[in-house]
Amino acid sequence: MAVKTLIEAVREAMAEEMRRDPRVIVFGEDVEEGGVFRATEGFVQEFGRERCFDTPLAESAIVGVAIGASLNGLLPIAEIQFADFIWPAVDQIINEAARIRWRSNGAWGCPIVVRAPYGAGIRGGPYHSQSVESVFAHVPGLKVVCVASPYDAKGLLKAAIRDPDPVLFFEHKRAYRLVREEVPEDDYVLPLGQAAVKREGKDITLVSYGMMAQHALKAAERAAEEDGIQVEVIDLRTLRPLDSETVLASVRKTGKALVAYEDNLFGGYGAEIAALIAEEAFDYLDGPVTRLAAPDVPISPFSPALEDAILPGEENVLEAIRRLAAY
Repeated sequence: MAVKTLIEAVREAMAEEMRRDPRVIVFGEDVEEGGVFRATEGFVQEFGRERCFDTPLAESAIVGVAIGASLNGLLPIAEIQFADFIWPAVDQIINEAARIRWRSNGAWGCPIVVRAPYGAGIRGGPYHSQSVESVFAHVPGLKVVCVASPYDAKGLLKAAIRDPDPVLFFEHKRAYRLVREEVPEDDYVLPLGQAAVKREGKDITLVSYGMMAQHALKAAERAAEEDGIQVEVIDLRTLRPLDSETVLASVRKTGKALVAYEDNLFGGYGAEIAALIAEEAFDYLDGPVTRLAAPDVPISPFSPALEDAILPGEENVLEAIRRLAAY
């Protein structure tokens, strides 16, 4: 075991899979030089430009090439420099990659991974801070992963690369060098579609993912120390397929549910979790299913003060925990 940052775990996962399987290739904007966040640092030197290469600034082409390569036997990792830039590729992702297995009656898969840093909190302004996961989680045929933990990132990225269908793999950029934890040196894979109970509790279920899961853990520790409230924290990790059983089992135990996510409140992924709990665990609830998210303004303002004001964080989560516990 060695302590790694999130970006180190991502880099290791890709490098290990490229060594394991010569069909794995990676490409995107500036990846030959290591990429904006250094996720592919050293790849050209080890694997050559046939397996790690730059592309034009054309996200539709990046994903389109990945789809074509996958249909011809390769296992492409397509890097989108920022999740905010993924929109030109939506046609390729939703109308092509997500539907190939259906269109071919199961004869063809599309084993691509589309990696992208997402999320706010790094003073990136409105074009480098977006959360885009709810759009893609809506689409049958896609798997959607959101990580902010090194251990999870490495194991889930390996699983994504080995998966026979398209996976959108979103890494919270604020966590890249902020979050550190022990990561096994040996090969390991975490199954897609399995949530993790990161902290056990009996009073409230707190469902989250990405950087908000990190805030949730810190808020839960404070709630226990300062208020005696025992919060069970679930990190979904995979948004599609959703591990509904882990969520429902926890809610049936605690009777109260808080869903926290960084995206805008209206139409955000947390609404799906709230609906699931309301439909499947209503008889167990002793309080309203509560959502905590960013307000309905474009994320994120250029002003640091305004960004801090709109982004939910540890203090907001703690306040929501206290309100729900007192209900």
